[in-house]
Amino acid sequence: MKSLKTYSIPFTGLKLGKHDFDYVVDGEFFKEFEYSLVKKANLQCHVTLDKQETMIILDFHIHGTVEVTCDRCLSEYNQPVDIHEQQVAKFSEEEVDENEEIITLNKNDVEIDISGLIYEYINVSVPFIAVCSNEGNGRDCDKDMLDRLNQLSGGDEQEKSEDPRWDALKKLK
Repeated sequence: MKSLKTYSIPFTGLKLGKHDFDYVVDGEFFKEFEYSLVKKANLQCHVTLDKQETMIILDFHIHGTVEVTCDRCLSEYNQPVDIHEQQVAKFSEEEVDENEEIITLNKNDVEIDISGLIYEYINVSVPFIAVCSNEGNGRDCDKDMLDRLNQLSGGDEQEKSEDPRWDALKKLK
């Protein structure tokens, strides 16, 4: 977790107003998260911190590519990512209800760790079903792999060889 220390923003010395921070998010970042969907990435993260009297507003812009595996042909490809998110952190002594999406900072906090937020935003942006030919990048799935999968699927054989025990049930219609 030492390498994630660079993703902590010390806010106590900052004046009121907007402050910009830039980070590189790559494979080293994701090594810190054991069960991450993403292992390799080439991302730029721009964070605008707006410090106010009672809260901090964090605006995230993350763009670049993450390497994912195609669910159809199993080849690796770069998935483009362009994320815009906002997070509010409130200065308060009492915990805010868990249902609210607000981070609570008390008077003893001197910095805010944004590594978990960056990790979450990136992993949520990865498509549930990743297919390399759907990206419009002119790339199609690996034809050889798709041909092999079709050969091994055996779908045609099942249709041709029906079980004769079902014939009696079909006559009941």
